[in-house]
Amino acid sequence: MAEDLETVRRRIEKLREEIRKHDYYYYVLNQPIISDAEYDRLFRELQELEQKYPQLVTPDSPTQRVGAPPAEEFRPVRHALPMLSLQNCFTEEEFLDWDRRVRRLLGGEKPVYVCEPKLDGLSVELIYEDGVFTVGSTRGDGYTGEDVTQNLRTIKQVPLRLLSDEIPPPRLLEVRGEVYMEKEAFKRLNEERAKSGEPLFANPRNAAAGSLRQLDPGVTASRPLKLFCYALGRVEGIEIKSQEELLVTLPKLGFPVNPLWRRCETPEEAIDFYHELLERREELPYEADGMVVKVNDFAQREVLGEVSRAPRWAIAFKFPAEEATTRVLDIVVQVGRTGALTPVAILEPVEVSGVTVSRATLHNEDEVRRKDVRIGDWVVVRRAGEVIPEIVKSIPERRTGEEKEFKMPTRCPVCGGPVVRPPGEVVHRCENLSCPARIKESIRHFASRRAADIEGLGEKLVDQLVDKGLVRRISDLYHLTKEQLAALERMGDKSAQNLLDQLERSKGMSLARFIYALGIRYVGEHIAEVLAERFGSIDELARASYEELVEIPEIGPRIAQSIVDFFASEDNRRLIEELKAVGIDPRAERPKEKGPLAGKTLVFTGRLSDMTREEAKRLVESLGGKVASSVSRKVDYVVVGEDPGSKLDRARELGIPTLTEEEFRKLVGR
Repeated sequence: MAEDLETVRRRIEKLREEIRKHDYYYYVLNQPIISDAEYDRLFRELQELEQKYPQLVTPDSPTQRVGAPPAEEFRPVRHALPMLSLQNCFTEEEFLDWDRRVRRLLGGEKPVYVCEPKLDGLSVELIYEDGVFTVGSTRGDGYTGEDVTQNLRTIKQVPLRLLSDEIPPPRLLEVRGEVYMEKEAFKRLNEERAKSGEPLFANPRNAAAGSLRQLDPGVTASRPLKLFCYALGRVEGIEIKSQEELLVTLPKLGFPVNPLWRRCETPEEAIDFYHELLERREELPYEADGMVVKVNDFAQREVLGEVSRAPRWAIAFKFPAEEATTRVLDIVVQVGRTGALTPVAILEPVEVSGVTVSRATLHNEDEVRRKDVRIGDWVVVRRAGEVIPEIVKSIPERRTGEEKEFKMPTRCPVCGGPVVRPPGEVVHRCENLSCPARIKESIRHFASRRAADIEGLGEKLVDQLVDKGLVRRISDLYHLTKEQLAALERMGDKSAQNLLDQLERSKGMSLARFIYALGIRYVGEHIAEVLAERFGSIDELARASYEELVEIPEIGPRIAQSIVDFFASEDNRRLIEELKAVGIDPRAERPKEKGPLAGKTLVFTGRLSDMTREEAKRLVESLGGKVASSVSRKVDYVVVGEDPGSKLDRARELGIPTLTEEEFRKLVGR
């Protein structure tokens, strides 16, 4: 029996070693060398053996990433070496001042810098003894953190045992890094929470911090957390002399590092890299709020030392602020084209990311309550890229007692019709299909640049047309006369004729634009293109069943049901017939039935070197294929360019074949 047990022990160790290796290739190098099915087979065999021989289970086994019961509280962990915070700079002048101080303290000795994106996540420390992960903690106040060992074990990028192929595991190793959540994963998580009525996370950092600080490791395991490592605490048994050497060594031990680091010989090179990162900020799959600049040589760091809990040898070169503080002057309710009532905060104008902001969405009543935003409050406003500004949080400490709580109206503020909140939804809606606000928003959407593209039909003109009763439905636009238009404020014969010409031109819109212009809930431009290509006419789309729709790549149950519901409405069907009667009945060109990509669906992730994403899309479509924007089981290939995002991870999860850019070019014969 002893011999049999020893044989089992050796097999278990062999399986663990193989699984650790494949975890490393998948989660650290992003270069899987076996299929998901083969990996699952190895993992299941290990699970079965450990279940049969529980005495052979060890804490560092890959099966133990989620295995601990919920904690009652987090015990404190004292950091042997403090986890210092960084000084900040916000301009090139401030950065150059810091560089001059570094050079002066080094006695004129030339420093080399290593620059890395500054992730907006949660700092952690991982402790390894004899190559085994033993303790993981948060940064806390820099001196004492919280023990989140079991939660960190659930993150696949955290090695439970160090790799030893190239470097013998040191006796003691304290590695520091950032736990974060990618933007797409954060968006999906908030969408799921909204559906289930749970409070939304304010931003990816809050989501990462909240996920890691769960008392139940099972909850943490269900969240899409990732890790990048970039620093050391205590080390015994290995010598590392520079940041550059550290970033090369960590992956050899099994740790992921951000590939976007750069060695800079001069401060000017560092500034150039800062601007490069700033330009790419919106493309990055994660939130980054700046660039960390570090003196490369560890011996020079010893000379520089630290001051006031911050090292002199590093600085955070921050990006322009995406958050600002201002006051809520009022909260008004907007009525959208679907009847949705949205609370909007009217703000004292404030500059955020170089743009003056005077309004911010509050999404829905539940969000107003959760964030406790009141009229008169001081609030933090956030704007990321082109996203509509939103209120992150209120600042109760600045209240005077004169602030007023917001209440969602029970009657529509525009038409006075009843307002309802459908079961299972967080949005209140005006049920009156003839509500002027709904009509105005529907017309504005229909006439917008990406829909019918009716130039000259602006917001104020739409208001006049609806308020004077000239337009009650979208189809009424095409029955307007020159005399009616010329009689309106700021309109004359010439302007009236120009608008009539634009309306006539719009009748030739493509089917994809027409579908988008109808304003079907959840159907954006891309989905409209997919539907136009698949069905070829509005009548065919109107006849599509739920089952037919969910079979199409990129169309899930929510979108499919929304399309079915739209065409089930008698009023919507009547509108389409009215538009057809005035000459709007576009047909889409059928996709090519032949070609190397006929019937294939592709997804692109990362930057392509010799063509734009739009050029690649047109090329695929010209060869009979389709391009999807998200990865699902309906996708045939994922084409991987430089710096791929989370779509690559999703493709690997689903076992979808990936193509390099070179392989893609060969496939399409270029």
